[in-house]
Amino acid sequence: MAKVLIIDDEKQILSLLSRIIELEGYEVFQATTCKAGLKQLEQNNPEVILCDVCLPDGSGVELVCGLKKLRPLSEIILLTAHGNIPDGVQAIKNGAFDYITKGDDNQKILPLIAKAMDKASAAYRQNKVASSPVGKQYSFDTIIGKSPAILEAVDLARKVSRTDVPVLLTGETGTGKEVFAQSIHQHSSRSEKAFVAVNCSSFSRDLLESEMFGHKAGAFTGALKETKGLFEEADNGTIFLDEIGEMAFDLQAKLLRILETGEFIKIGDTRPIKVNVRVIAATNRDLSKEIAEGNFREDLFYRLSVFQIHLPSLRERTEDIPLHVKAFVDTLSVKMGKEIQTISPDYVNLLKRYPWKGNVRELRNVIERSLIIADGNTLDSDSLPLNLQQLDANSQDSYSGFDLSGVEKMHIQKVLKYTNGNKTETSRLLGIGLTTLYRKIEEYGL
Repeated sequence: MAKVLIIDDEKQILSLLSRIIELEGYEVFQATTCKAGLKQLEQNNPEVILCDVCLPDGSGVELVCGLKKLRPLSEIILLTAHGNIPDGVQAIKNGAFDYITKGDDNQKILPLIAKAMDKASAAYRQNKVASSPVGKQYSFDTIIGKSPAILEAVDLARKVSRTDVPVLLTGETGTGKEVFAQSIHQHSSRSEKAFVAVNCSSFSRDLLESEMFGHKAGAFTGALKETKGLFEEADNGTIFLDEIGEMAFDLQAKLLRILETGEFIKIGDTRPIKVNVRVIAATNRDLSKEIAEGNFREDLFYRLSVFQIHLPSLRERTEDIPLHVKAFVDTLSVKMGKEIQTISPDYVNLLKRYPWKGNVRELRNVIERSLIIADGNTLDSDSLPLNLQQLDANSQDSYSGFDLSGVEKMHIQKVLKYTNGNKTETSRLLGIGLTTLYRKIEEYGL
């Protein structure tokens, strides 16, 4: 059972949060002070920690460092009655997963815990892989596919990895842009240095600027001490800017300056800082269109796209789907304690005819659901989601004449039964938001 630790000295909130989280199927531990929280962490090793900012014996923002030192793979969500940007920035820099305000963000807590739990669980699994004699976690050799499109992308990435030029990775969501970025870094002369990744769509404009470039003490209200930005952290290494198309227009000028001069200025400072950082950027947007609409700087685009690699969608390389199926079945069946001996041709053929708008990530989710639903040691078409089972032979994504709402209701019921009513896990397996799942449950009277 996944574990959550709550550290909060307000006993009513502690009790309420514990009850809500326990109902989602998590094992919950409680603490009311920093000292008690550290003790619970050592004893129970929770994957996710909810921590109040103001505690009787210290600050939750500073406690993040102690928690991360003891359990670096656990994820920490800070809760505060009065949020402010400096605390949020410092919390993230100290290693927090997120920072939310009590009351205003109550509806975000369960989905946020689910996301943090996914990240922590993946980190623990990856740590086991990294510590085993399997080899490097990220490598071009681990990229799955034999189609000409993916082989061309890998060949280009291998060649550019030997250089220091900026790289722009383009492609739809779920095509593996971060895997390519990590592999380019691992095969470069910077492989022993830091690889720092930041998702430009995950932060507000002000928070992203401070996150990337850091700030001086006194730069704004609450900035009590000087902090390093991610570009300083990545000095002599690689920084991966995911979703670069989401970056605010005025911040793009600061990024352009780094690419051209290797220098930037912290918030509140006047002295430029010199860094040696390789930039790999990624986007699922059409940057040419964004330039035409005035949302993206043309000069920055030309600097970032010195070497551009397009990652093909899964529907552009359907011959690779059987390879992905085997790889996911091999890894996920071990995780679930299942032994799959046969994958039917009908199962694979239906997967090859589906459009896969979510690409490899969506395929993985479908296979995970199949393993949950499958009876025995065979994967066949009956274990696929109903919308895939009902693909018409003459259409890639048409449905049969069945009532769609009835089909959806049956499928939600089946997954809820499998998870024993755990709505967070159910929403994850269905690939929908927790709020959407609650609405469907009410709509269908489940």
